[in-house]
Amino acid sequence: MNSDEHKFKFGLAFLFVKNSNNSKNFNVKIMIQATTTEYKHILVNESNVPFIKGTSMKIVELITSIHAYGWSPEELHFQYPHLSMSQIYSALAYYWEHKEEIDADMQQRFEYAERLRLETGESPLAKRLRAEGLIK
Repeated sequence: MNSDEHKFKFGLAFLFVKNSNNSKNFNVKIMIQATTTEYKHILVNESNVPFIKGTSMKIVELITSIHAYGWSPEELHFQYPHLSMSQIYSALAYYWEHKEEIDADMQQRFEYAERLRLETGESPLAKRLRAEGLIK
C-alpha cells in the first residue's frame, strides 16, 4: 500500500485513494466482505444476500426484472450493459438452485413496500391530480 492509501476494517473495508489530478480529494471505495459460491460470478454478502461479483446487483433485483418485465437474458444484458452474459447466466443458475429462498425474499420485499405505501398514504401530487380529474 502506498502512502496515498489507507485501509480501515470494521466489517466493511474502506479504501481511500487519492485522485490522480494532484488535488486533495480522495475517492472512497467500499469493499464488502463476501463469501464465494460455487457459481463463478456470484458472491454472498455478510447478510447472506447473493450478488453479482464486481457489481452491487443483487440476484433478487435481477430476477425481479424478469418477473416484472418478462425480460430474456439478452434483454437483461441490453438493460444492464455493465453485466456480461456470463454474469447473467451465472445469476440465473444460482436463482434456479435457490429459487425458494429468493422467491421468499422477493415476497418479503413486496410486502414491505406495500406496507410502506399503505402507511404513507396518497401523495399531495396524486391528491391534486385526482381532484382535477387527471387520474383515477
